[in-house]
Parts: sequence; C-alpha cells; structure tokens
Amino acid sequence: MTTRKVGAEAVQKKGRWRAWKWLLLRRVTQLALLGLFLLGPLAGIWIVRGSFAASMTLHFLPLTDPLILAQSFLAGHALAATALLGALIVIVFYVVVGGRAYCAWTCPMNLITDAAAWLNRRLDLRKNISISRAIRYWLLGAILVLAWLTGTVVWEWLNPVTVFQRGLLFGMGLGWVMVAAIFVFDLLVVRRGWCGHLCPVGALHSVLGYFSLVRVKAAGREHCADCLDCFVVCPEPQVIGPSLKGGEGSSPLIDSGNCLNCGRCIDICPHEVFQFSTRFGRRT
Repeated sequence: MTTRKVGAEAVQKKGRWRAWKWLLLRRVTQLALLGLFLLGPLAGIWIVRGSFAASMTLHFLPLTDPLILAQSFLAGHALAATALLGALIVIVFYVVVGGRAYCAWTCPMNLITDAAAWLNRRLDLRKNISISRAIRYWLLGAILVLAWLTGTVVWEWLNPVTVFQRGLLFGMGLGWVMVAAIFVFDLLVVRRGWCGHLCPVGALHSVLGYFSLVRVKAAGREHCADCLDCFVVCPEPQVIGPSLKGGEGSSPLIDSGNCLNCGRCIDICPHEVFQFSTRFGRRT
C-alpha cells in the first residue's frame, strides 16, 4: 500500500476548500443536473423534460446530444428543427467550455468511474491491463455505421447514461449489472477504462474539445516539484506532460481535446502550477 496520501500536501498548503474546490463544484453540478431530470417524473415539477440524450428546459431551450442527432440522420430519420437547434447549442457550448467538460461536469457515469478510480488508488491496484485509448474512436465509428445499416439509433440501446437515468425512475433491474460492470472494469481491469478508453460519447466530445476556448494551463510550471499528484488524479494523464515538461520554448497550455477541464490538477497541486486559461494563452 502507498504511504503517501495523494493531495495531502495541497490540503496542508492551500486549505481544504482550495484543494477540493473544482471537484466539489463538479459534484454539485452533476447532482443538480440529475436532480432536474428526476424532479418532473418524481415530484411533478417540470423544469426539464426528457433525458441527457434530448431534453427541453422551461419549454423553450432544446438540448440534443450530437451523437443522437448524427445517428438519427444516418438512420434516415426526419430531423426536427428543435433537435437541430438543440444539437447546435450543445456543440457551441462545449466548443467554448471544452468538449470533454461534458464528461467531467455533466455525465452522471462520471460519479461511478471517479469512485472506481478513487478506490483503485486507495487499494493501490496498479497491475491493470493496458489497452489503446483509440478504441473509443473505433466504437464511435462502428455506432455510426450501424445506425446507417440498421436504420436505428443503436447507441441508445446500450448507453449507460440512459440506462442509469431510466433505472432511477422505473427500477434499475439489469441496469445495476451495467453500472456494476463499468465500476468493476475501471477498478480491476483498466484504470479509467470506460471514460478514457471505450466511451464513444467521450470520443465525440474530445473532437469538440480540440476546438475549445477554455483550457487548463501550466502557468507556474517552473514551480513544479515533481510530486506527480496531478498525473495520479488526472483522468487523461497523457495530456499533462507536453505542457508541464515540454521543455524550453514549449507552450504551457494543455491543448489536447482529451482534457476534461475538470480542474482536478488545479485542486491537487500544492504549488499552484495549473490554472484555467484560454486557447490564446500559449505564451511560454
């Protein structure tokens, strides 16, 4: 078992709030969004109708998952104007705040995968299988091809977010099996396996993230003490290295579309190396 507690130095130097701020804000956001979806069916207060795949907020704001829209188009379905507008709003929003911010700030499955990652660290389960992160892009392509071949929105049969939300309303049933399978997969088989290697929704949002305006920046990288806490807690640790250790003349900006803009590296760093910035902050 590891003897050094990840994040302890950040709590000591910055205080508990600043060492957990972005994580706590993410949890509040995730639970609040999930609560809004459940509020109507369970309490009759219809602020939001629909699901994470497609919804209508306050009777005027449509939001549509771009992957759902792409599948519907390829399946030959007629596309409603509200669905097109909803997808455009989602795309523009995540291009601004960071495509994979959806994975960190909105997706309820992040609660499950983060719990598995935390327990993995606590139990020091380091001997995981290594698989390519490119698999999620192949799965994304396969889903689109299947939608075209079958004329159906294939992903919604298996989407764990939809299964999870439906299960909370009507009883989980086999939904618990899917949630448990993702948890065990992340815990014992591949660290950050679902979100980091397999999820096609995350793959699509990483494409949007390539263009995002909001970025994390290693603005104080000269103060880095090589504690590696940021690499330990980051869901996509491979994106940190080029900005933090890229060498003289390299940009301190994390410009990978796979960055979740979760802010965990900002929280966990005791030397305040990281901060939120924009894609225009490339100055070394």
